[in-house]
Amino acid sequence: MKHGLRTLAAGAATAALLLAGADAAAPRTDPATALHVLNRLTFGARPGDVDRVRQMGVTAYVDLQLHPERVADDAARQRVAGFETLTLSSRDIAERYELPLLAARLAARRTESTGPTAAPQDQARRRPGSTQRLAQLPMLELAQQKLLRAVYSERQLEEVLTDFWFNHFNVDARKGPTRFMLTEYERDTIRPHVLGSFRELLGATAKSPAMLFYLDNWMSAAPDGTQAARMDANAQRSRAFQRRGGATVGPGRPRTPAGASAARQRRNGLNENYGRELLELHTLGVDGGYTQQDVTEVARAFTGWTIDRPRAGGGFRFVSALHDDGEKVVLGHRIKAGGGERDGEQVLDLLAEHPATARFISMKLARRFVSDAPPQALVARMAESFTASGGDLRTVMRVLLTSAEFLSADHHHAKVKTPFEFVVSALRASGASVTDARPLVQTVQQLGMPLYQCQPPTGYTDTAEAWVNTGALVNRMNVAVQLARGELRGVSAPELRDAAALIQGPVSEATRTTLARAQTPPQSVALALGSPEFQRR
Repeated sequence: MKHGLRTLAAGAATAALLLAGADAAAPRTDPATALHVLNRLTFGARPGDVDRVRQMGVTAYVDLQLHPERVADDAARQRVAGFETLTLSSRDIAERYELPLLAARLAARRTESTGPTAAPQDQARRRPGSTQRLAQLPMLELAQQKLLRAVYSERQLEEVLTDFWFNHFNVDARKGPTRFMLTEYERDTIRPHVLGSFRELLGATAKSPAMLFYLDNWMSAAPDGTQAARMDANAQRSRAFQRRGGATVGPGRPRTPAGASAARQRRNGLNENYGRELLELHTLGVDGGYTQQDVTEVARAFTGWTIDRPRAGGGFRFVSALHDDGEKVVLGHRIKAGGGERDGEQVLDLLAEHPATARFISMKLARRFVSDAPPQALVARMAESFTASGGDLRTVMRVLLTSAEFLSADHHHAKVKTPFEFVVSALRASGASVTDARPLVQTVQQLGMPLYQCQPPTGYTDTAEAWVNTGALVNRMNVAVQLARGELRGVSAPELRDAAALIQGPVSEATRTTLARAQTPPQSVALALGSPEFQRR
């Protein structure tokens, strides 16, 4: 207990020093603190990063990362410049990549019924450069850019937060047309708001076609069924497509027969998926004080929030004919009848300003940046800043990153890396150059974390128990061996001899003994990358 108090006091002293200014802090920034800050604000320290942060001063480094617009990012920009889909709208991606695939599938179905003439169609779809492969390009490029930005971007905190907030507002690429909506979702809905207003981020996700489709709100209609029957031509075309072979996969639910889910839910009217996840996962948290009745009322408020031509990459559209325009009561707040689209906006205002949301968001950020069980005093201060600033995420992050708890030695190396963090940090620590990101995307998938393909709306777990088991650690060691031997596909790695330098932080006696037994430099490097110390950040 005394040790914990001493450590926290030391953290408080460091925090006070940092807040005094970069010039004063720089000479006293010790290597352990600099490494800790790098481990949390970035995807891993590169050779020389610790010295650069010490020279700059942690305060200046944190402040710079909180303002990514001030950071030149040419290396990352050049790495992704050749991808053709990253700047396209969902509509463009649908027209160029998705609709040709749907047309090919429809043609194949038609020819199947006439006999052997279907065979050439199938063969054509399997040839390199075929429609099938072309349709996979947007998701492949999206996954590659995520990995490349994580490795090369100088705006590391922005990349870490983009990963965090996408996971918070998770959407699974494998559900229907969401795969061609995700490029726009991450680029235009998530990334611009990661250090901005939580209310604006919440509103952007609520109106995103990717979220509307993933959580089925685009099909939600007035529960009495009378307005649900007044579906427009776009909805009818969508159902017709599903009857011809589309498929629907819901979060945590098995695949259903083509067209059955959409038609059935349309007849049933109200869909509560988005309302439930909005309360439980996006804002208040599971213990946020809402009831099942609140879920229903929230779902009613968002009826009519739909998508214009979802299979063609259309944007948000409010359809008053599908909206339940009656009075609603959410968390004791009365929403008058006749509000139309404003009903949903009032719910978002209410949730963004709710004390439970401030606590829940603060807890999740502290869990990501401090420890799996973050100090409650820190969470409380973050929640206070969330409320006082109107949900300004940069302000909340500044409270977090300059806190004594964040800087406390008790929380150094307290977080276990996810598979994505492990692969990226190994590349950064080794100074490796990525020559082809596609195999690395596959590597992350083989380690159990396929990018943009987390099925449940909870997103990937960010605590240790999800990633620490014997099989997972063996797989990570295999990747470490491949990297050390220069056999990791898509990577050009320099010859490394100082294995301990890869860890950069404290090395246990057990790890030192293990490293000493290595018979070759590559073996020593592999053992360092596979060590317990390197698995933590």
